[in-house]
Amino acid sequence: MSASYKLRRGLDIPLKGCAHLMTAPLASSPLYTLKPCDFKNTTPKLLVREGDIVRAGSPVYCDKEHPGILFTAPVSGTIQRIVRGEKRKITGIQILADEEQMQEQFPVADPEQLTPERIRELLLQSGCWPLITRRPYGIPAHPGETPKAIYISCFDSAPLAPQYDYAFADSYESLRMGIQVLERLCPGKVHLGLWEMTSPHSVFRRLPGITHTFSGPHPAGNPGVQVHHACPVGKGQVVWTLSPMGLSIIGKLFLYGIYDTTRMVAVTGSALARTGYISCQAGIQISALTPFPLKDGIRARIISGNPLTGDNVGPDGFLGFHHQQVTYLPEGGSRELLGWARPLRLNKFSAARTYISYLAPLLGKTGRFNLDTNTNGGLRAFVLTRDYQKVLPMDIFVSHLIKAILAEDIDKMEQLGIYEVLPEDLALCEFVCPSKIEIQDILQKGIDLMIKEMQ
Repeated sequence: MSASYKLRRGLDIPLKGCAHLMTAPLASSPLYTLKPCDFKNTTPKLLVREGDIVRAGSPVYCDKEHPGILFTAPVSGTIQRIVRGEKRKITGIQILADEEQMQEQFPVADPEQLTPERIRELLLQSGCWPLITRRPYGIPAHPGETPKAIYISCFDSAPLAPQYDYAFADSYESLRMGIQVLERLCPGKVHLGLWEMTSPHSVFRRLPGITHTFSGPHPAGNPGVQVHHACPVGKGQVVWTLSPMGLSIIGKLFLYGIYDTTRMVAVTGSALARTGYISCQAGIQISALTPFPLKDGIRARIISGNPLTGDNVGPDGFLGFHHQQVTYLPEGGSRELLGWARPLRLNKFSAARTYISYLAPLLGKTGRFNLDTNTNGGLRAFVLTRDYQKVLPMDIFVSHLIKAILAEDIDKMEQLGIYEVLPEDLALCEFVCPSKIEIQDILQKGIDLMIKEMQ
């Protein structure tokens, strides 16, 4: 059944640097990288060696625990380097791209004429299966299980997030085909989460499926928050989630028989001279985003993803597999005289309204802030406050859950809702935390412990 939800708790961080609605030409780079760390709880088993030739869609590695789950090359080229970290852990597989791209060809098929088993086989062979995320735990879905429901959030409410109506304006056919594929895997239980203000002419309004509408501040666009309200997950239950980007990639596989990871990426941040959108493949090197230069004299932190949950990759880093945003923030590091005790502070944002800057709209200002990466404080004692509950529209006691994780109390973690949350859902809690605790890292360690104990 379709429903509408008005979420009152949350926080929209008013950052400067939203992507302008202009699209740069397709970007390419000499190097592309597949990063196993983009997929939680997977251990890579290499299927290639340095010097091997691959096509877009060729298997590069598989998961040791589930060898049927293949991770395939986003572009054609030569395996240039296997990057290893501590204890020879594989941290990246670098591909030197060909000038003329070659694609692996898969069968073009009507999902209505295929069995669910055959559809799963095609998704696994092509490398599209890792696009499906399993909740609980936020790991690639298990091929042998049937979910309670499949959920797709059709908007992103994170700071400086891309506007999906613009980014997917020309993707209706691939999105519709993706929905048809998923309906064969989970009949009648594909849910779409739409922003309340989504235009009636949006491609997402025309897609089939059970539609839910949401309004309210971030994290209203998070799949975890929407699933919590529309189809909650409990112990022993599984929900699959996808992004519209993943849905489109699956649709293109069945429409054209190719594995095409092209996505429109929002290049954002106040450290840039100009912002906008650019089309590129997964794993592209960040330095290839040349149409968007930095402002003169600014040191920037380059983040693959949004400012709350993205990865600090640097100028020589690579775009994450699941990311559709790159953020450039001014690098902090300077100390401020008197700190929070300074009067007025019209240029500083405070979630608790500590500064008079919250009156900026009344003073004729834009109400957006040029924030840098300073944390404005250091780690301190874990203080119990109600700050977490103000920014999390879920019935979860964050302080108690974090303490249960630190104590490694499995029963308490279950009772306090660890099955329902991923680190991205508690990112705002970390942002407003007066104790400067790394809540996302702690939650991920708790999830890893649950996976280990429940195997």
